[in-house]
Amino acid sequence: MAEIDDSPPGAPEKFTLRLRRYDPESGEAPYWDEHTIELEPHRSVLEGILQAKASTDGSIGIRCSCRAAICGSCGVRINGEPGLACHTHLDHARDAAPGGEIEIEPMGNMPVLKDLIVDMDAVHWKKIQRVTPWLIAKQPVPEREYVAPRESMVDITQSMACIQCGACVSDCLAMEVDPGFNGPAALAKAYRFVGDPRDAERHERLNDLSQDPQGIYDCTHCFKCVEACPKDVNPMGQIMRLRRIAGSDEHIVDQNNGYRHEHAFVNNIRRNGLLHESDLLADSFGGKFHPRAVPELISGLPTAIRGLLRGKMTLPKIILHQHKAPKPVKQYFDEIDGRPERYELNLYVSGSDEDDAEQAPTPEGSTSQ
Repeated sequence: MAEIDDSPPGAPEKFTLRLRRYDPESGEAPYWDEHTIELEPHRSVLEGILQAKASTDGSIGIRCSCRAAICGSCGVRINGEPGLACHTHLDHARDAAPGGEIEIEPMGNMPVLKDLIVDMDAVHWKKIQRVTPWLIAKQPVPEREYVAPRESMVDITQSMACIQCGACVSDCLAMEVDPGFNGPAALAKAYRFVGDPRDAERHERLNDLSQDPQGIYDCTHCFKCVEACPKDVNPMGQIMRLRRIAGSDEHIVDQNNGYRHEHAFVNNIRRNGLLHESDLLADSFGGKFHPRAVPELISGLPTAIRGLLRGKMTLPKIILHQHKAPKPVKQYFDEIDGRPERYELNLYVSGSDEDDAEQAPTPEGSTSQ
């Protein structure tokens, strides 16, 4: 028979914290250190760490400041996922932990200074500085305030919500493979100024980030930064906005072939209805017989041969276009291309049509859609 828990709601409970410890000066390898703390379940993981530090081991290294999910200082990995220690409840962390032991590690993609403290200057802040994180005012500067359109400021509100905690950097798979990649936090910061109508160097910023081999086209669309962000900044979405503006609005043809690849992808779908992948590489470089495409096709031969040998590709599918886009698909493309300007929905704006309808009912006898 199951034991009945008659303890009052919110009573202190015991939690086990497994901390990843590391002191570079000691010369020893990282190791796991267990601590049992006793706190109310709704208290934060940060409070648990601080209790262990105060009562058990004063040498535990943890960075924190506001304790209110505003400063971003206490970013760590909890049960393998990046987050703010002050913004994660102990009971939620325990429920998500295999075996009920809460594992806490330093953030990834940044050097560890001690225990849970990482060197954000070496990676995060260095990349933020790379994107010129300040407004370059248009000239002449108005005598009074520069009033920007409301729509423009709403558009950049999402990127302005970033608290520089580094959670997105910690989980970025592109940075794991290529540490030189500008990274999601820096590029989200870049959009804050690219999207600001008061900035005088929008084209120059976009051209710089487009031509950089480790700029906006180095993102691999893994969505990890979107999931990691505690403030819903959607860094990957900001990177995609930078790409769309650079290619569709500023028509920047970059040395990384991002612009041509985007157009090749769109034209491939317009032509076939489904993606015909064997054409995509060649089309991205101007076509099968273009001088730019020949070296790329040759370098891709080993991959194509492995695909053929393993049955992942067949010669008929590579050579022949076995499907063509139906007429409605082409009509969709024509309709979108015929619009005078690109329409983007800013998903950061909250609310819905139903909310508006409740606040302002339609007159009797009318309908709303």
